[in-house]
Amino acid sequence: MTSETLLTVDDFSVVYDVDPPVEAVRHVSLALQRGEILGLAGESGCGKTTLAYGIQRLLKPPAVITSGRAVFHDESGEDIDINALDADAMRAFRWDKVSMVFQGAMNALNPVASIGRQLEDVFLTHRPSMGRAERREECAGLLDLVGVGRERMRSYPHELSGGMRQRVMIAMAMALRPQLMIMDEPTTALDVLVQREILEQISDLRSKLGFSVIFITHDLPLLLEISDRIAVMKDGVIVELASALDIYSDAQHEYTRRLLSSFPSLTGERGDFIRGSESTPTTTEAAL
Repeated sequence: MTSETLLTVDDFSVVYDVDPPVEAVRHVSLALQRGEILGLAGESGCGKTTLAYGIQRLLKPPAVITSGRAVFHDESGEDIDINALDADAMRAFRWDKVSMVFQGAMNALNPVASIGRQLEDVFLTHRPSMGRAERREECAGLLDLVGVGRERMRSYPHELSGGMRQRVMIAMAMALRPQLMIMDEPTTALDVLVQREILEQISDLRSKLGFSVIFITHDLPLLLEISDRIAVMKDGVIVELASALDIYSDAQHEYTRRLLSSFPSLTGERGDFIRGSESTPTTTEAAL
């Protein structure tokens, strides 16, 4: 570990305690650097989201963390063992140190509360001493920052496009200036033009504010564009971890090469498709 390491995950395993048990994440180890965008790629059901939820202790039964730990190296110099935090400390840690944009998050906004009110709730919960005027100015500034505009403070979710709702969710995740933002398929439900705008904005915000990103998706070509490094996951195991350039030009693992070739090319021949693992029951795919 170096002074530039933000998060260390060591020998991390998660099992779904069903009959028979499903090993969703198996002995994963990785280190995330400060200011880095780390892409986490793999087919549906490979354990990407389970790993992200496990790091933040958001998993619910029957999921059980069976080994390993995640250590957050705070900018203050303190090493925080996330597994060892009690409920109150964990509640304070989330959103303040690490935030998450959940899969399908743009549809998670409260339909009967204004955008401004929902942004204010973050500060009411985590910064209760903040005055109303300061709180509202912070919210307006966040909307300006993500390109929605402060004039949308009084708007309701149904008055915004899908892309604008996703930008609001990113603003919420950034509200407390976390050091790490985990993004789980944040652009899946958006059309390609809006996807491009969101991705450019994430990269721009990362450059301005210096936070790290774990970006989860099955879309490996997308990760090649925005990531510094990419971890490729299959059947709960990280089978390859390298720079985006190395993954693109010299992928070492056969699964990575097949994943790359499964996406259509405008000029090349049609590539092979990826078969799901027969060892992972399809009934668990939604949970993973």
